[in-house]
Amino acid sequence: MTTLVTGADGYLGWPTALRIADRTDDRVVLVDNFGRREWVGEIGSTSAVPIRPMDERIGAAKSRLGTRNLSFVEGDLTDKSFVDELLAVHEPDTVVHAAAQPSAPYSQINGERANYTQHNNLQATRNLLWGLEEHDLTDTHFIETTTTGVYGAPEFPIPEGGATMENQGERDEVPFPAMAGSWYHLTKSHDAANMRLAHKQFDIPVSDVRTAIVYGTETAETRAGDYHLKTRFDFDYYFGTVAHRFCAQAVAGYPVTVYGKGEQRKPFISLEDAVEGLAQLALADPETRPDDFAVYNQVTRAISIVEVAETIADVAAEFDYEVAVEHFENPRDEDETHKMEIENDNYAGLIGEQAQTFEEGVRDIFETLEQYEDTITAHEDRFLPGVLEEQNEQTAAEADD
Repeated sequence: MTTLVTGADGYLGWPTALRIADRTDDRVVLVDNFGRREWVGEIGSTSAVPIRPMDERIGAAKSRLGTRNLSFVEGDLTDKSFVDELLAVHEPDTVVHAAAQPSAPYSQINGERANYTQHNNLQATRNLLWGLEEHDLTDTHFIETTTTGVYGAPEFPIPEGGATMENQGERDEVPFPAMAGSWYHLTKSHDAANMRLAHKQFDIPVSDVRTAIVYGTETAETRAGDYHLKTRFDFDYYFGTVAHRFCAQAVAGYPVTVYGKGEQRKPFISLEDAVEGLAQLALADPETRPDDFAVYNQVTRAISIVEVAETIADVAAEFDYEVAVEHFENPRDEDETHKMEIENDNYAGLIGEQAQTFEEGVRDIFETLEQYEDTITAHEDRFLPGVLEEQNEQTAAEADD
């Protein structure tokens, strides 16, 4: 048996690969092109937690966790010939597809980045799905981390996947409509549609795992060793999620900035709980797992932005960081009081009880970041956008000259 984990150098992909490898003796093949490192460097930032070369990370997993079933292949999933060779050589029984350009702000910078994001994300998924069909691997369980961002912010409770449509007295279950709010989020709406089509046409079993905002720095496996086993931590405007950016601001001595009232609720899940669900799906017995198309809302609870900020300020005080919560005019067009409700029965069934509360996850973050305060302060200008926008303005000015 072989599990393929794409995006295995990333924030979610790396600890997921570690957990799967730690729970099975079967082969776990890691795939990445190190794009995340390049994109973050492009905007002038870095991971707060130093990330070592992949051979050193795998070596640490072997020595610290005893996992001797990990191997790594470097390559670009948008290259169909690479994907064909990858599938032909390894013939995976399961694919955990966590590779993508994951930043909505990055995808919004300009047309070049929007085009890149859509090509990169959609082409990789299509190559994998068609590759499974063309290499007679349609029994392979295809698991992709998409995003809860495909739902937008509707006023009604968000179902776990589908929706009920009624017209002229007739009702039917239909895929949830694409209500994404960025060029990145829309790639995941398209991926969901492509996966549904691949299941219908090729009969590939698909699990569409719609990932919420993930927070935290540790899982059971990353705690087992030195920093070689740690996953990356981005804190900049483009790649740092709201909770991570707020924590980094606190460490750097900045107030936590909330746009508008901040009463709008967003879906969250801890890194530990996100990894657990993916591992449960990846390690499910092929004889008993659903041979179907399933949607999982990878979320444990919705939290308001102001609660996020206040919790971070409270926990920061435990680490002797004095943090003020400040409200600023909201530059985004959004309902600042939206009370998001989102169903998660399918995902809750995978992980059981929530392993880590938001407060516990924030405490882990501060325990990590206090070790790398110098890295954060050296890049504190990255809390706000600027570098790429300035580059674009300079390029435009040079073109006018």
